[in-house]
Amino acid sequence: MFKKINDFINETKSEVSKVTWPKKKETMMTSLAILFMVFLAAIFFLFVDWSFSNLIKFIF
Repeated sequence: MFKKINDFINETKSEVSKVTWPKKKETMMTSLAILFMVFLAAIFFLFVDWSFSNLIKFIF
C-alpha cells in the first residue's frame, strides 16, 4: 500500500515539474481582465434588475 502512495507522489512531482507556470505579469493581466468582466457583469445585472423592478412597479 505504501508503495502505491509513494509511486503516486513521485508521479505527481514528475508531472508538476513539467508544468509551464505563467509569469507574474501574465497572471496579473489575466486577473485584471477577470475583475473587469465581473464588474461589467455586475453593472449589466444591476441595470436588468432595476429595469424589471421599474417595469413591475409600472404594471402594478
